[in-house]
Amino acid sequence: MKISATIVTLNEERNIARAIESLRCVDEIVVVDSGSTDRTRDVAARLGARVIEEPWRGYAAQKNFAASVALHEWIFSLDADEALSEELEAEVLLLKQEGPRFDGYSMPRLAQYLGRWILHGGWYPDRKVRLYLRTKGEWTGSHVHESVAMRGTTGELQGKLHHFTCASLSAHMRTVDRYTTLAAEELVAQGRRISIARLLLDPPWTFFRTLIIRRGFLDGIHGLVIAWMAALYTFLKYAKVRVGRAG
Repeated sequence: MKISATIVTLNEERNIARAIESLRCVDEIVVVDSGSTDRTRDVAARLGARVIEEPWRGYAAQKNFAASVALHEWIFSLDADEALSEELEAEVLLLKQEGPRFDGYSMPRLAQYLGRWILHGGWYPDRKVRLYLRTKGEWTGSHVHESVAMRGTTGELQGKLHHFTCASLSAHMRTVDRYTTLAAEELVAQGRRISIARLLLDPPWTFFRTLIIRRGFLDGIHGLVIAWMAALYTFLKYAKVRVGRAG
């Protein structure tokens, strides 16, 4: 069982070294860069990755392209702001030694937000399929929230995939603005209509669900901020659909 790790990048100089250095359990690292203007490609190459430049195709399509140029059939798809925990690395090494029993594997993803690991609010365990046979799995999703769709069997790994999210509220605001635009475009493409009632009622429901039902309050002030930002995300996504149509 040989594994190719794939990472798609754009101006990830701050994150790429951490991601690559956590991949000691794979046999190849492929970085597909879509036009970075910082030192992302130089850092990746210096750390032993095979760097390929490719114009941006969209999240799912770019990750499928990365898998297609990998040398090995097993793919470990990693985002640049993620890293394998030591436990997950050891688990992958053991899997290589014993041999796989499934066509793909999911793993729990643990996010760090404003310097704190977040365990509630719907953020954990947030299982993701990231290790898969490329003949049995494929990235899907037209605009945002891409995921691996499996055509075979899926097992579970227990080691955590660490996700280093926004380091500041300003960075989170920029992310919300970018992703709500993509989410609104997806809703428009699907022909979805957003009523005024939904625009007004869904954001407070999102806040309540995240903070209370999903126990985000157990993460303290961080959980409160996450709930508020989740409500803002919902409002902006719907507002952009309506404003876009009005314009």
